[in-house]
Order: sequence, then structure tokens, then C-alpha cells
Amino acid sequence: MSTLGIVMLVHTALDRAEQVARHWTASGCPVVIHVDRKVKKTTYSQFVKSCSDDPLILFSDRHVCDWGGWGIVAASQSAATLLLERFSEVHHVYLSSGACLPLRPVTELVNYLADRKRVDFIESATTRDVTWTVGGLDLERFTFRFPFSWRKQRRLFDAHVRLQRALGIRRAVPEGLVPHMGSQWWCLTRQTLSAILQDPKRRIYDRYFQQVWIPDESYFQTLARLYSTQIESRSLTLSKFDYQGRPHIFYDDHLQLLRRSDCFVARKVWHRADRLYQAFLTDQAGAMKPAEPNPGKIDRLFAKAMERRTRGRDGLYMQSRFPSLNKGCGLTAFPYSVFQGFTDLFSDFQPWLTNATGSRVHGHLFSPERARFGGNETVLNGGLSDSAKLRDYNPEAFITNLIWNTRGERQCFQFGPSDLQKINTFLAFDKNAKISIITGAWAISLFRSNMNFADIRAEAARLQQVETQQLRVLKSLDAKADIRIWSLSEFVESPMEQLQTIIDDIGAPHLRPVTEAPKMVDLTGFGKFLQNLKNQGMHPYLTGDFSADDVFDTQVKPFRKPYLVK
Repeated sequence: MSTLGIVMLVHTALDRAEQVARHWTASGCPVVIHVDRKVKKTTYSQFVKSCSDDPLILFSDRHVCDWGGWGIVAASQSAATLLLERFSEVHHVYLSSGACLPLRPVTELVNYLADRKRVDFIESATTRDVTWTVGGLDLERFTFRFPFSWRKQRRLFDAHVRLQRALGIRRAVPEGLVPHMGSQWWCLTRQTLSAILQDPKRRIYDRYFQQVWIPDESYFQTLARLYSTQIESRSLTLSKFDYQGRPHIFYDDHLQLLRRSDCFVARKVWHRADRLYQAFLTDQAGAMKPAEPNPGKIDRLFAKAMERRTRGRDGLYMQSRFPSLNKGCGLTAFPYSVFQGFTDLFSDFQPWLTNATGSRVHGHLFSPERARFGGNETVLNGGLSDSAKLRDYNPEAFITNLIWNTRGERQCFQFGPSDLQKINTFLAFDKNAKISIITGAWAISLFRSNMNFADIRAEAARLQQVETQQLRVLKSLDAKADIRIWSLSEFVESPMEQLQTIIDDIGAPHLRPVTEAPKMVDLTGFGKFLQNLKNQGMHPYLTGDFSADDVFDTQVKPFRKPYLVK
């Protein structure tokens, strides 16, 4: 007869529970099973009958076990009492559920506990040390009453909590108790467990904890502190929870993950994970090597899973999780660059940028007529159409899809005040966007146009108003994009220095000197043009200060020493 006894709480998948129970008893460990009273009598009777040939499997009195209710504690008490009465050789009692699966040979667990005869393994921490509670109730769960079910009677539950807070109603904690909390899956010595079950004050303690919220996480955890001579505040059962406090479920593809944990028992295992049950209950050759249980070895993967569940993947949207502008999530999947005013100032800016960086350079993706893809394509990766109607239905989804379907390749596109402005806020809040703007550059296109001057003045006023509103969005304190802004006059003073800074930000994948500069358009007479706008009542302040006598060199020269793209 083994010195380890198992208490198993079962409410579903009874065939799996029987399989695991027989695995325990095959190593000499007696098992007392508690079956939720909500299970039909006929089903329960069949289950008892199927286990009747094994003398080490017993069944305890049944209780109704609701989540967060007293029934789970009562079930544990009944089964543990029966186990201690019927099997005097048992030295440690291990609480498990029907969804628990032994990961290592039972003899290893028996030997592990035999070397620690006086150690109680139970997670037990005071409320001030607990960081995992979900729902906003820490100390209040011990001082309020909870007559209503949090799951089935949520409105009444919340209303009763608010009422007790408003009236200042508090319950006194029984004298001598310091409330502790922790995982309900414990392994206690006979001495500690029997002291809890036979305590002369048990009725007082039971009556008190019947009104505590989720008592299965605090009853044994608190009372063990009264009697244990040596507590290791940890559970020998591997159980992981998501950010909502729900247990992670292990499936067949978690086989190697569970093996790496070195834990003795895992919860919660899907009852149809045939591969896991086959590997851990019958394949002793593939069992894990003896080692100290260390669930922390796989915490990194669970942390990554939680991040993926809460944040998702940057730039990949789904119905159940849409990114929030205020939570720092990447709205797109990969860095990209936006250039405003550069094609107005440089006649060959797009081919020059392609040669200098190796990026895919597009025209004005948000022009009124259509999305001007690089190479004059009409359809881009992922079947993305250049249709303005489709693009404008959801411009945020358009740019997101473009970046997602071309991730790994740097995308650059042109923008301006004549383009669709609805996308401005999205660009400003996207941490992947690198936005470079030459303000007032739109005046160059007007200067070179063949329009009547009255029409030019009206259009200049409109474009300047649009660009001013755009700059107000981009200069918001909450903007997350990497934004550089120059006035036109500032940029033409040292254009190559600014261009090289932009290229450096893109981070071209190859290292080679940038020896050629783009060709600046002829700005002869541009200063007089701006003065004429001022004379007719339109002040182009976004262009910066230009003199009517300014002379510009259309050949932009690179730095004296070669500039290497990093």
C-alpha cells in the first residue's frame, strides 16, 4: 500500500476519471472520488459499478459543487475524511480533479513526498501578497457575505456587494485566523489535514467560510497555517490561468510543453486529448526524467500566449480583438515611410528613393483618382485593388492590409493635402509610421501650373488650410509615429543633409555609399510667386521665408565624404 492517497473531484468525463484513477491505484495509491451531485443518478451508478472491481477506489458522499461555492470545500472534506479513515498507511493526501493528468511515474511522486514527510505543499499567501486575483475582491471576500452566485446571479451578486460597501457592513474574521489564499490543488500531510478536519472549532470555521467568496481557494490555505510545521507555498499541480482568471486547457499539441515542465500533475487536460493520455498513462519509456518540478520553465510561453491573446499581432485585426489607439499596440505589422512634398520639390524622387534604399516606393496611395501603386500596378499583394472607392470605404484597413501583405519589405508612399485626409489620425497614432513632411511644398506645383492666378490663390489657401489641420493632428502629444517636419525654406537650405537622415531612418538592408542626389525642380522666380500671393491677400506661411531674389541650385550635391546607409 502506498503512502500517498488521492482525492479526486469529478463532475464530467467520467470515463477519463476512471482511467486516471486506475493509473493511481496501479501504483498502490488509494483513490477516493467525489462525484458532483448534479451528475444524474443513473450515470453515477454506472460509474460506481464500472470501478467496483478495484478495491482501492472508493466514493464519498456527494455535494453540489458550483463554481466559487462552498460545495467544493465540502466535497474535499468528505473525500479526505473517508480516505484518512479507510487507509491508515496514507501519509500525504493529494487533491486533484477529473481533469488532472499525472505527468511522471507515480512512484517518483511517492518517493518525492517520502523524502519530505512533514512538508505540506499548498499555495498559501496573505491577501496583501496576492497579485493574481481577478474581479476586484481581495480582503472584501473575507469580510463581506456572498449569498448569490457570481456566475448565475451576477446582478444580485454585484448589487449585494455595492450595498455592503455603502452601508459599511463587515464580518469579523474568527479569532486566530489570518486569511490566506492560493491554488485549491494541494498536497497535505495526514497530520495537518486531520488537524483541520478534526478541529474543535471546525463548525465555526465552516460557518464563516461558507459565506466567503471562492472558499476553495482560502479554506485549507488559511487553516493549514494553524497546524502545519513546514509549508512550501506552492502546488505540485501545474495549472495556468489566463488574464481573465480562467484555466488554460492542455491539448495534444502541448505534449512537449508538459514534458519540459518537470511537474508531477497537470491541470486542466482536455478529455479528448488521446495523445496526452496515451503518452503519460501508458508510455513509461517516454516519461519525464526525475527532476525538481519547475513550472517556471514554461512561464515564458504562457506569458507570450497571454500577450498574443490580449494584444494580438500588430497589424492583424480580427472581429474579437480590434486595436486601441490608446494601448500602444502597433496598428500595422511593419515599419513604413510616408513622404509629403518631396515629389513636388524633386522631379525624380521616387526612382531615386528606390535606388537609394531598395524599398518599394509608391506614388500617392490616397489620391482622389486611385491608389497609385509602385510600378503603376493595379493590384498589389493580397489582391489589394487600386480602386479609390474600395480604398475609401475603409482607408485604415487599406493601409493595414498593404503593410501586412508586404511585411518584411519596406513600403514608402507619397502623401499631400490633396489626398484623402481621413487617414491622418491613423498615421499619427501608428508607431510603425515614419512621416517626413516638407510643409508648403504644394506651392511649387501651383507655381509650375498653368492656372489663372485667381484660381491659384484660392487653391493655395485651400491646401494650406488642409495642411494646417493635418499638422495639428500630427503634433498631438499622443501621436506615436516618428514625425519629421521642415518648412520648404528650411529644407532647400540643406536638402541632402535632410535626405540622408531620412534614408538612414529607413535602414536599407545593404551597405553602400549614396553618391547620387535627386534633381530639384527649377525654382527660379518662386520667391516672386510667393510675394504675388501675399500681395493678393493669401499669406503662404507654411512655405517659410523666401526672398524674391533667391537663386536655387537645381543640382543637389551629396556630402563631401560618402554617406553609408546603416
